[in-house]
Amino acid sequence: MSILARASSLVDPMLMPVLTPVKSLAFATVMNLPAAVQRRIVGKPVTYDGQTLAVDTQIMLALMKVSGEPDPSTLPIPKGRVALLRQSQMGGGRQEIGSVRDLWVAGLKARLYVPEGVSGNAPLLVFLHGGGFIFGDLDSHDAPCRLLASESGAKVLSIDYRLAPESPFPAAYDDSVAAFRWAVEHAAELGADPARIGVGGDSAGGNLAAGVALAVGEDCAFQLLIYPVTQSEANTRSREELSEGFYLTADFIAAATDNYLPAGIDRRDPRHAPLHAEIPTSGVAPAYVATAGFDPLRDEGEAYAAKLEAAGVKVAHKRFADQIHGFLNVVGAGRTSRSAVLELAQVLRDNL
Repeated sequence: MSILARASSLVDPMLMPVLTPVKSLAFATVMNLPAAVQRRIVGKPVTYDGQTLAVDTQIMLALMKVSGEPDPSTLPIPKGRVALLRQSQMGGGRQEIGSVRDLWVAGLKARLYVPEGVSGNAPLLVFLHGGGFIFGDLDSHDAPCRLLASESGAKVLSIDYRLAPESPFPAAYDDSVAAFRWAVEHAAELGADPARIGVGGDSAGGNLAAGVALAVGEDCAFQLLIYPVTQSEANTRSREELSEGFYLTADFIAAATDNYLPAGIDRRDPRHAPLHAEIPTSGVAPAYVATAGFDPLRDEGEAYAAKLEAAGVKVAHKRFADQIHGFLNVVGAGRTSRSAVLELAQVLRDNL
C-alpha cells in the first residue's frame, strides 16, 4: 500500500468526528515528506504556462481527493463555512505569537495579534480574510495572521466583517472601510503608529483591502493584496483555463459572486471592482500584489497591479508561480506555501 493510500485509510470519513487529530497528523506527515518521496507518490509534475505546480501542493490536492474531506464550495453555505474552517485549521497548524486579544472594532468582532517583544507605537496591518464574501472568519485565518505578525514585527488586526448572503454588497465593503477608519482613530488604544497603518487581505479580503486603500487615501500607509478578486464581470484566461482542479473552482466563484452581488447590483461598481475604479494620481498607498501561478484569479490580480502602476502608484508584484489560490492558509504543513507566506511577512516588515 502506498504512503498516500495509508494516509487516506487513517482518515476514513466515517470516523472523521473522532479522528480529526489523527487526520491532521496524517496530513502533516505526508505534506512534510521529502520532495523526492512526494514526487514518487503523485507521479509526473503538473505544468501550466511554463510553470510547475509545487510537489507538496500537488500532493495536498491529491490528499483532498482521497481523504473524504468535502469540497466546501459544494455544500450549503452554513455547512461550507464549517468545512472551510476545519480545513483551514488543518493546513494552518499551530503558530506561536506573543499575544492575541479579541475586541470589538466599529461594531465588528476583531482579533489583535501582537508579536513577542513588540510594544509602543508599532506598525499595524488591518487584515481582511478571504472566503468569497460568503465563507471565512477570524478563526479560519488565525494561523496566517499569527505568522504574518510574528515574522514581520507588525501588529495584525483581523476583522470579522459581515458575510453574504445574509448581508450582501456593500456590507463587507462598508464594514472594512469603517474598521480601518476606526483603527486609525483608535491607534493609541491599539498601540499602533498612526503613520504606519496598512491594509491587507487575501482573495475576497484582497478585494476589500484594495477598496479600503482607495477609500481612505493617505490614511493608509501600505496595501498588501494577496491573489485579490478585482472584478466579477468577465472571464479572464486564467479563470477559464484554471477553472477546475486547483482548489478554487469556477462554480464556487459563480456561487460566491451571485450571493454577494444579487440581481440589480452593477458588477462594475468600483467599490467591488477596483479594476474598473478610477485610480487617483496621488494619495494611494504603495501596493504589493501577490498572485499564484495556478489560480483562476491570477490574471485579474496582475491586471490590477498594472492599473495601479499606470496611475503612478508605487507597486511591487510577484507571481508565486508554483502555488494555488489559498496558499496563505497552508502555513502549518509542507514547505512551499509557508515559504511564500514568510516572504509576504518580510514584505510587511520592509514596508511598514
